[in-house]
Amino acid sequence: MKRIVSIAAIIVFIAAILFFFRYFRGKGVQNVSFDHIDPENIPRQITEVLPNYRMKEKALVCRINDEIYVVVTRGEKNTAGYEVEIDKLTLGSTDGERVLTVYALYTDPKPGDVTAQILTYPFAVVKTDLEELPQKVVLEREYKN
Repeated sequence: MKRIVSIAAIIVFIAAILFFFRYFRGKGVQNVSFDHIDPENIPRQITEVLPNYRMKEKALVCRINDEIYVVVTRGEKNTAGYEVEIDKLTLGSTDGERVLTVYALYTDPKPGDVTAQILTYPFAVVKTDLEELPQKVVLEREYKN
């Protein structure tokens, strides 16, 4: 019986330690403000590089002049009706690296919707108030109904 109680106590202790590190690892995360950029106002440098990444689903960060932009691409889609929107940006630190987390909202066409049968490459661009490029970018996806 003592052995079972000891094992249970060890499991609870390990769970508490994991919770502690998970809870405090998120501390120091700050929101990054940004402005959505209309497709006609996207900087030329981004429009020139975008075709290289439009087939991939990812988040990119680039510096143009002294401004930092974030681009999210959804990859190639076989029909119209797919969209992407950048909802939130947060900047934190993991293992001494500055990590930018990009929260993107994905919209897919509803089943049964009539959509144009064309190849599309949904993407979104925002201009941030960051002063330095992060060392790492993480894309978090959420699907809207």
